[in-house]
Amino acid sequence: MTDLERTVEALLFLSPEPVSIAELAEACEASEAEVDRALDALEGTLAEGMRGVVLRRVAGGHTLAADPIAEDAARHLLSRPRTPPITQAQAETLAIVSYLQPVSRPEIARIRGVSSESAVATLTERGLIEESGRSRFGAVVYRTTPLFERLFGLAGLDQLPDPSSFDPAPEDERELRERLLRAGEQRSS
Repeated sequence: MTDLERTVEALLFLSPEPVSIAELAEACEASEAEVDRALDALEGTLAEGMRGVVLRRVAGGHTLAADPIAEDAARHLLSRPRTPPITQAQAETLAIVSYLQPVSRPEIARIRGVSSESAVATLTERGLIEESGRSRFGAVVYRTTPLFERLFGLAGLDQLPDPSSFDPAPEDERELRERLLRAGEQRSS
């Protein structure tokens, strides 16, 4: 497989829409004839049945698609309900649990200044945090799960960013406060 064929394959993989020969040629800094030959070669390579994707010519362009043999499995995988992104409250709760674990729901609420029952319940349901025992006062304490580490690309909790790097210096804090106040004033007027 030539470098051009590999590049064309990568571009088709990355693009959510079909890509025309002209667009591929421009991106690859190659002629349309060279890209056309690369597409033919790529199509042949993929048609050998050794890969799970095939090259399709659709909507005036080219795209990679799942091999028809994978259709049933793809329908099964993609029919799962999508998980919505986490909310601000859930993100705050997850940060508190990840840095202070094990931590109880009352401690989370005290840090956030608001009730965190819903956020804790959702994060537990999604498998990002789990119960890990009880505090000396009997409250359930929570910790992060291996799924949390996998989703955030962490080999371990020691790879969490150092929280002191998020603590602004007093002069930075003043500047930030002034910018936020100005932005708030502009919004209200």
